Amino acid sequence: MTPSSYIDSLREALGALPTRDIARAEQALFRAWLEGRTIFIAGNGGSASTASHLANDLNKGTIVPGERRFRAIALTDNVPLITAWSNDASYERIFVEQMANFLEPRDVLIAISGSGNSPSIVTAVQWARDAGAVTIGLTGGSGGRLRALVDYGVVAPTSRMEQIEDVHLVISHALCTALRTRIEAMTPASEARRA
Repeated sequence: MTPSSYIDSLREALGALPTRDIARAEQALFRAWLEGRTIFIAGNGGSASTASHLANDLNKGTIVPGERRFRAIALTDNVPLITAWSNDASYERIFVEQMANFLEPRDVLIAISGSGNSPSIVTAVQWARDAGAVTIGLTGGSGGRLRALVDYGVVAPTSRMEQIEDVHLVISHALCTALRTRIEAMTPASEARRA
């Protein structure tokens, strides 16, 4: 595959994105913001970096002066804790054990897995659902096990892992941009303009 053919193929995948599914995930995140819920984000490998990036953008990129801020935690960012749980329990529990300290009912878990079958992600989603969390999944290809487990799922329409990761980052930016726009529309200045 050449760089040009890769980009052409990625353009096709982006054009086939299920925008209705993205809108549902955005609505769930907006509701969580309105209710002051915490957003937990998890992923492995490239999806771990997307989780960190998404937490960054939710926490900083959605700020509107005078409005409450998102509370987002990337469960990928505490390496000592991840390695402790991995060593002392099992790798499959690295996200569950972190959420157990903080998660409250109606908080949100965003689970990112290109295959949809990562054991640590599947275990985290199952635990979070049992704990009363709202679950959002970003996956690719056929969606794997994750697709059927989450309340709101977005499947990147490609089976190429690199492009799945590209699409997940685009979805993350689309979500944060849309959320910031909705929050801005609620500010007193915005309401005054509409009057």
